[in-house]
Amino acid sequence: MSRLTFTARTSTDPAKAKTHCAVVAIFGSELSASATALDTASNGAISTAIKLGDFKGKPGQTHLLPGIGKAQRVMLLGCGERKSFDQTVARETLQGLSNALNASSTTEALLQAADMVSEVVSGPWLLELVARGITASGYRYTATVAKPKEPLALKKMIVNPGQALSAALAQRALDNGAALGAGINCARELGNLPGNICTPSYLASEARKLSRGNSKVKTQVLEEKKMRELGMGSLLSVSAGSDEPAKLIVIEYRGGKTGDAPQVLVGKGITFDSGGISLKPGASMDEMKYDMCGAASVIGTLQAVIEMGLALNVTGVIAAAENMPSGRATKPGDVVKAMSGTTIEILNTDAEGRLVLCDALTFARRFKPAAVIDIATLTGACVVALGSHASAVYANNEPLAEQLLAAGTETHDRGWRMPLWDDYRKQLKSNFADLANIGSPGGGSVTAACFLATFAEDYPWAHLDIAGSAWNSSPKGATGRPVAMLTRYLQDRAAG
Repeated sequence: MSRLTFTARTSTDPAKAKTHCAVVAIFGSELSASATALDTASNGAISTAIKLGDFKGKPGQTHLLPGIGKAQRVMLLGCGERKSFDQTVARETLQGLSNALNASSTTEALLQAADMVSEVVSGPWLLELVARGITASGYRYTATVAKPKEPLALKKMIVNPGQALSAALAQRALDNGAALGAGINCARELGNLPGNICTPSYLASEARKLSRGNSKVKTQVLEEKKMRELGMGSLLSVSAGSDEPAKLIVIEYRGGKTGDAPQVLVGKGITFDSGGISLKPGASMDEMKYDMCGAASVIGTLQAVIEMGLALNVTGVIAAAENMPSGRATKPGDVVKAMSGTTIEILNTDAEGRLVLCDALTFARRFKPAAVIDIATLTGACVVALGSHASAVYANNEPLAEQLLAAGTETHDRGWRMPLWDDYRKQLKSNFADLANIGSPGGGSVTAACFLATFAEDYPWAHLDIAGSAWNSSPKGATGRPVAMLTRYLQDRAAG
């Protein structure tokens, strides 16, 4: 599939700019500078449309007019009142633009973005959002559909950043936004694929693609024999009932200096979660193909980071397995030994994500990380607590927590800080092992995080529970979160 291209091009006279579709901002009933120039060239066609009430300039509202000057068509883009135009309104506005371009047959467009820049909406932020939003909106699921939706007609987007932003900085912002959008789409595609296609082996093959032709990227896949040698009894207890072998996938991107400690992303990759012997109810069990969205976000984030060429080292570790019931499956009451030597009493085989992650977190020590962030669709309790709007953020390090929360706010891929108090850890006591894999009722998302914290004491660590934010149930589909938060966090670390 060909990628939509974004090009920064400074122009001074909108009426002389040749394009299939000129997009100009309207602030309520106030014409932007570009809209004014086109209105003059058309003898008042734009202002007439506003006076007639055909277009009211509300945020995200669009209206198409016939060609003006060298533009074959003109799209009016509502931005609301200028005094109220901030990042929140800008996101709503650009979502409307993405929707309109998706519905349009135009193959090329020119956005006069300079008119939308202000003290609260910076040029680089706006341009990155433009490219990210339009790229993400062009996603179509086609893998198992005989007659998929029509693809996005748009192939080229030209953006006029104005004189205040250099062409190089403008192009970098567009390129970063397009890379982020592609990373989000990568995570969405992996999440949406059915479990009979997206197996642990499939995830491994997709991870290997990241290192093809790139000397800065190395992918390694550990098989069950090697995991057994390393003592990963917790991870292997999850795959015991499945015919699909587990995989521990390691992707190393070396964009920083040799010897610099890497940022490590650890993803839960349960490609289908039946619950094991603790079988889930049948209703909505099909959505358990999304239980690998943590792994998908690691691959999507690394794709974006590699394409951006960020100057830092990043390692992705994916614990991939399928959780199925069979005569070989782990049973409630079984005790297994994790790679760290900790013994775990498995009281519920449906609390399997923490069992694969704890060995992956122990494995992450060998990289001597600057920080470790695990991402997992871990608990239904997180959905009860936060719904779909925020990912739960747990951390044993205050600066790391604040950096992730700030990255989430900047990208509108938001998180909410949750507690890691010792009071909750008491719920994980077991009479027959060092830890139980579930606690007593109440605070299920917190006790799951406390379980993981036991294996992450040697480095700055954060846990993102994305059970509510990783996919939507109506209409069903993966969201690609939290690729935007993670990528922004890594961009900030590279800049720092």
